[in-house]
Amino acid sequence: MKKRESPIPVMGHDGRFRIDSSTHSKLVADWDRLQRIFIRPEDDDCKAVLVKYMEQILFGLHGFLNDHVGVTEAISLEALAQDFRETHICADPEKRLVDVISDIIGKIAPRAVNVASPYFVGHMTAAIPFFMVHLKAIVAALNQNVIKLETSKVLSVLEKQVLAKIHRLIYRFDDSFYHHHVQRIDTALGSFTTGGTTANLTALWVARNRNLLPCDGFGGVESEGMAQALKHYGMDRAVFLISKRGHFSLRKAGGVLGVGNKNVIPVDLDASHRMDALKLDQTIRSIKREGKTAILAVVGVAGATETGIVDPLDQIVDVCQTHDIHFHADAAWGGPVILSETYSQKLAGIERADSVTIDGHKQFFMPMTCGMVFFKDPRMMDHIAYYANYVNREGSVDLGIKTLEGSREANSLILDSALKIMGTKGYALMIDHGIETAHAFAEEIEGREMFELITPPELNILTYRLVSPEIKVQLQAATTCDEVVQLDRMLDEINIGIQRTQREAGKSFVSRTRVNRSISFPQDLFSFQSFTDEKCYGDHGKGKDAPKKDHEVVVLRAVIMNPMTTIEVLKEVLDEQETIYHSMKTI
Repeated sequence: MKKRESPIPVMGHDGRFRIDSSTHSKLVADWDRLQRIFIRPEDDDCKAVLVKYMEQILFGLHGFLNDHVGVTEAISLEALAQDFRETHICADPEKRLVDVISDIIGKIAPRAVNVASPYFVGHMTAAIPFFMVHLKAIVAALNQNVIKLETSKVLSVLEKQVLAKIHRLIYRFDDSFYHHHVQRIDTALGSFTTGGTTANLTALWVARNRNLLPCDGFGGVESEGMAQALKHYGMDRAVFLISKRGHFSLRKAGGVLGVGNKNVIPVDLDASHRMDALKLDQTIRSIKREGKTAILAVVGVAGATETGIVDPLDQIVDVCQTHDIHFHADAAWGGPVILSETYSQKLAGIERADSVTIDGHKQFFMPMTCGMVFFKDPRMMDHIAYYANYVNREGSVDLGIKTLEGSREANSLILDSALKIMGTKGYALMIDHGIETAHAFAEEIEGREMFELITPPELNILTYRLVSPEIKVQLQAATTCDEVVQLDRMLDEINIGIQRTQREAGKSFVSRTRVNRSISFPQDLFSFQSFTDEKCYGDHGKGKDAPKKDHEVVVLRAVIMNPMTTIEVLKEVLDEQETIYHSMKTI
């Protein structure tokens, strides 16, 4: 039998390997080939390509991303989709590993997004330290499944330790508490999850179950469902009360848990965009007077996704404790701020929350995907315990007993290693940089005639918009709500166009969203500080009691978390936006 020749990788002018198709013979799926590719590279040529690219990724990650990815390639989604319409899977192998890697580097990477670029300041996806790739690779290679001790062993023990370390940062109990609970079989300080959505869902799942417990012949909501639970407790509905800036995952939780997403009720905000604790108290009292609604939990935000604001956690906890209601702090974004000696007071009150969500793949700078949920009471997760004979047996150390997900990778190993490599002070330096750079960016925006700061940064997120001098003059001269709304609609189109053009150009990126705009006359014409429900009726007079109208306007949103992002970089982002606007005017 003639020996099949191996394809020869040829380096092109761009430094990338490609295959000489003249020597590329047909690939066949057989047992011999399967065994070879299962345990080692196919040949030395394949190994050379692996070494070439993996060396760059492992030891020069950010340079690799900048060389091969940029921010993103200027190509429409429609055009991209045309290259991904084939839906058949070949019976025999289509390509060798060397071909696949070359395709990823040459065809996929340039069309992906370089979230590590200092000019990528639009979303919460982190630029990761280079060593995170090493740690992720080790976790993948070990392939431990922490659902059960038999598929993870020491990694299950390590996860409990890491959870205790973060729990201690939040709740600050004494040594004896953590010595008692860190490795107990029958208690749990929290759980790793796949992200903030499942962490929030887990917290509200616990809150629901501890409110609708088994009693008097009723088996509890977990076994008998919401309809029977409400009937047993003499209620018509159940609700979650959340901040108006709450993440949409909370509405998802309402749907999944049988509460109904329309019963995830937003509480009005105060003049600083935070949940109004007084209105929360009034809402709770009104619901209780009605007597037919169960309030399962209140959710406050510690770092809103759109604006980065932190709700008044201490005040909210006071209200919740007065009414004996579970309080959950969604700190998926802002949680790691507790590591900063300078800014940790912004999360004052989080140590009083019944449960807390923190994302690892946000400001712990971990790779996707990692979330965590923590509970003040180590017995609280008993309300969601499940057992099975083949796995997660009663009395075992299996972490899957009290988790929403089943199989999970050992993300705790990555976080534990990162904390050892960087220390709390190392993380604090990055947190502080983000907050301080965001404040410097806000000052730069306010100092430019072409821009308007909408929501100032409390942490490291802010919103703003470009307002042309011509429209600014017209806004100042406006005397009716309709005039202001019409002008704002013009600004919406301008800012949408700027954001899209900048994104497609591929050098830098900010995201966009909508925030409420409160209009009144004449004092606070440009106020974004009041989110009232009053509606504008007709022309306004000039009196101090003139009514207000709220409507949503498009704003640009910047998230400053990359330690390589400087104020000079952000000035360039604004410069580019001004240039785009001027080019739009000439079209």
